[in-house]
Amino acid sequence: MMMKSLKNNISIFKVVLLGALIAVLPACSSQKHSDLDDYIEDVKQKTRGRIEPLPEVKTYESEVYGAMELRDPFTPYQDEPSEELAEPGLTPDQNRSREALEAFPLDSLAFVGHLERDGNLWGLVQAPDESIHRVSVGNHIGKNYGEILNISESNIVLKEIIPNGSGGWVEREASLALTE
Repeated sequence: MMMKSLKNNISIFKVVLLGALIAVLPACSSQKHSDLDDYIEDVKQKTRGRIEPLPEVKTYESEVYGAMELRDPFTPYQDEPSEELAEPGLTPDQNRSREALEAFPLDSLAFVGHLERDGNLWGLVQAPDESIHRVSVGNHIGKNYGEILNISESNIVLKEIIPNGSGGWVEREASLALTE
């Protein structure tokens, strides 16, 4: 019987302990989150900002694109050959034998010096392959059929015959300045 009474006392003790824990547990939790509850209340009390309404959408009047009489912008432009740019009868001499400096573009050549003897002046032109060539008036240099017109101590003046883009040819003057 004593055993039975001890078991009853343990059972009662467990029930009382469980009840005490249940009573204490909410008290702990309310203290634990009280700062969070205060913050939430503070945020709720603040005045809410006003959001500006969206601006009104302006309506635009539509325009009709009426370019049917113009050429199609997606086809290549075919211009009539311009007779004013082409010089009549001007063509490079294709039958003449090419000179050594005609194998190089004019901008790759350098006028590096000159020689004078008995009143004759020659220019010294350096090719991209580091070779030096002696040239005089009438020689040809560059890829655009350039013919030397004048040689001075400071530059070589020549005329080139270049295509004008419309099937004709145009003369232009070019020069090589003395490099130091």
